[in-house]
Amino acid sequence: MSHNSFGHLFRMTTWGESHGPAIGCVVDGCPPGIAITADEIQDFLNKRRPGQSRFTTQRKEPDTVEILSGVFTNEDGTQVTTGTPISLLIHNVDQRSKDYGDISEKFRPGHADITYWQKYGIRDYRGGGRSSARETAMRVAAGAIARRVLDGVTIRGGLVQMGAHKIDRARLDWDEVNNNPFFCPDATTAKAWEGELDKIRKAGSSIGAVIEIVAEGVPAGLGAPVYGKLDQDIASAMMSINAVKGVEIGAGMGAAELTGEDNADQIRAGNNGEPIFQSNHAGGVLGGISSGQPIVARFAVKPTSSILTPRDTITKAGKNTDIQTKGRHDPCVGIRAVPVGEAMMALVLADHLLRHRGQCGSEQG
Repeated sequence: MSHNSFGHLFRMTTWGESHGPAIGCVVDGCPPGIAITADEIQDFLNKRRPGQSRFTTQRKEPDTVEILSGVFTNEDGTQVTTGTPISLLIHNVDQRSKDYGDISEKFRPGHADITYWQKYGIRDYRGGGRSSARETAMRVAAGAIARRVLDGVTIRGGLVQMGAHKIDRARLDWDEVNNNPFFCPDATTAKAWEGELDKIRKAGSSIGAVIEIVAEGVPAGLGAPVYGKLDQDIASAMMSINAVKGVEIGAGMGAAELTGEDNADQIRAGNNGEPIFQSNHAGGVLGGISSGQPIVARFAVKPTSSILTPRDTITKAGKNTDIQTKGRHDPCVGIRAVPVGEAMMALVLADHLLRHRGQCGSEQG
């Protein structure tokens, strides 16, 4: 299986399966001398970790990360990157492969089971193997390192829609994200979601969601105008996350409803001569290059395909049957996709920052 790496100069390669002994990644291209500790990486992994509320899968994984290489401890006790590949490891400790025994000969509708079988002639039915969202833990770990490369950049994410229910943007408060189990920047909407998701969870069903990721402090000039557009790579990164079915930058699909007058982000000169934009429909990217405005991306996550309601399917032998997926699953997988989206944004920006330095010599073009 190829295509297990992401990025160019700042590059991440992940390995491992959902029900294997461990998962891991190698981060290559990280500059030397950047302070990083396992505890810092762990802080971000804890946001994604399963089993923290009744609204996520009850698989109990501590997701304790180990740094195996690429970091040196100085005499004063500080740990810094050496510029060599950074290898990270997380042991799987709560696999329950027996939960999947009944579906070893059946394909789960909505999952990658059938396409893996069609492509490779083999599939790991125990939680999906490489197609499992378990792999995204390593993206979050690698993203924590990428954030350290992005000095002065703040990346935040939140759940802004669950099913048909959207947040009220007049109440948007990023400080609320860590105060509820949904990473929702609207406390009132988050409270209403609790009752809705409880009903869905108890029914053994699932619901989709929309996640918004905002990066502030990104310097102007990142990206290239043709095949290395910054928004192109952000869209690719978000689309690579499990269960994502749509991505938009800035106004996104809504731009189709705007006139030219409404859509154009007008510009005025600030006191120092730097541009001040009067709006941000472009989402911080113009012509594939960052403008210095906040970069705004949203992605839609489909409902978790593993549900208790029987669904029509076929067996590996091509016989019609039905399937009921048991085990531990997220009623809204979009919740734990928030820290993953933040990590993918960090990985893209770190990669583009190093690319820009390589071509232009600094953060400013």
